[in-house]
Amino acid sequence: MAKADYYEVLGVNRDAGDTEIKSAFRKAAKQYHPDLHPGDKEAEQKFKDINEAYEVLSDEKKRAQYDQFGHAAFDPSAATAGGYGGGFGGFEDIFSAFTGGFGFGGGFNQSRSGPMQGRDLRYNLTISFEEAAFGVKKEILVPREENCATCGGTGAKPGTSPVQCAACGGSGQVRVQQNTVFGSFSTVRTCEACNGTGKIIQEACQDCKGRGRVNKSKRIAVSVPAGIDNGQTLNMRGEGEAGLRGGPAGDLYITITVKPHKLFTRKGTDLYIDMDVPMTVAVLGGEIQVPTLKGNVKYTVPEGTQPGTTFRLKEQGVPRLNSNTRGDLFVRTNVSIPRRLSDEQREMVKRLADSLGDKVSDSKPVRKGIFNKFKEG
Repeated sequence: MAKADYYEVLGVNRDAGDTEIKSAFRKAAKQYHPDLHPGDKEAEQKFKDINEAYEVLSDEKKRAQYDQFGHAAFDPSAATAGGYGGGFGGFEDIFSAFTGGFGFGGGFNQSRSGPMQGRDLRYNLTISFEEAAFGVKKEILVPREENCATCGGTGAKPGTSPVQCAACGGSGQVRVQQNTVFGSFSTVRTCEACNGTGKIIQEACQDCKGRGRVNKSKRIAVSVPAGIDNGQTLNMRGEGEAGLRGGPAGDLYITITVKPHKLFTRKGTDLYIDMDVPMTVAVLGGEIQVPTLKGNVKYTVPEGTQPGTTFRLKEQGVPRLNSNTRGDLFVRTNVSIPRRLSDEQREMVKRLADSLGDKVSDSKPVRKGIFNKFKEG
């Protein structure tokens, strides 16, 4: 199956700038993020395609190669399809060899000396049923990597600065001569002396040991909106790990877990509850007290209510996200039958049965005393 065009995946034109591509990536990645579509394989694949497209189009060299060669630029099988196997390490080496040999520069290895966005972080937050319904403010403690305050993220001792790598001249890459059956070619590789950064730290910062980053835990205020449901995710921009070499920070994704309620069951924004209604109220009709998330409300049960009848109380459910409207509360009735009746009550029920033409038992229940129960035991 042919791969989709990277520009179409992100929904941008081929002449789109870096800012437009980044904005389109963030929007698409948020729409198809796996945390918002648990178990959805199609959304998971789209999320992978979006990241793959952004990885190429956000890199100037890779984008140029893609514009010229399409997906074949990154397909290792393209090297052997035309009989180029043997002394090459795949299409990457072939392209690097030819562009390097003819003075076009390039190669597929991306320099690590430029800014890089920090990693995204994930956090699981558990809240109560009521907090999910009405919204809540929480403070969470998030462990993450931050730029070292002592050296400003350079990794060098205060008062000093990293120096340019002599091995690669600050490019983060070195050109390697390669002899093949077609002749001598040069390929580009990541500089091992500076690990692709283009800089060498001569005196390391004592606080971060030359890493430029330190592990810290930050307290972050989280506003959970009213109506959020179990499994939904909040995105806090820029609260992930710090970027490298001046790059933007990553994002923080907070997945919400909602504790179950002892009375209510939630489906979307609607609530469901089972209630016992006295037999007399079900027969004659009457007023009952129905619990809601905001307290009890009065409801008049109509005469002749049958077991299992469901009533709807409008807008007594959960608020809809970013809306002033609410779901409904559905009350399913269970008719409560008394287990014991006095002689007088029994006689009244019997007269009612006679008037309705119902045949009922004439015998009275045997009420066992403590002594009889002891003998049976």
